[in-house]
Amino acid sequence: MNNTMIYKGYIGSVEFSEEDCLFYGSLQGIKSLVDYDGATAKELIEDFHNAVDNYLEVCTAEGIEPERPYKGSFNIRISPDLHKKAAIYAINHNVSLNSVVEQALQKALV
Repeated sequence: MNNTMIYKGYIGSVEFSEEDCLFYGSLQGIKSLVDYDGATAKELIEDFHNAVDNYLEVCTAEGIEPERPYKGSFNIRISPDLHKKAAIYAINHNVSLNSVVEQALQKALV
């Protein structure tokens, strides 16, 4: 089962409230709070699409650039020892530390 939806490059979460008997979610990977809900899966998808469209329309009307999720940069927290090992590996292989992390993520996510 997939707990996300994608529309116009925005990723939305899919949750269910048993208490309210309602599907709900919010856009992921941006700071702005954009949420949606629906009593059925079809209503949830429709409200998700409307929420994204509305967010983009509001940004346009206010003359601001819409946030784009997952721009390709993020901070990670690792132990100093692992950081040192990765840096030494990068130096010894004549690549950037960023490349080492990217290659490790690609390998891990296959």
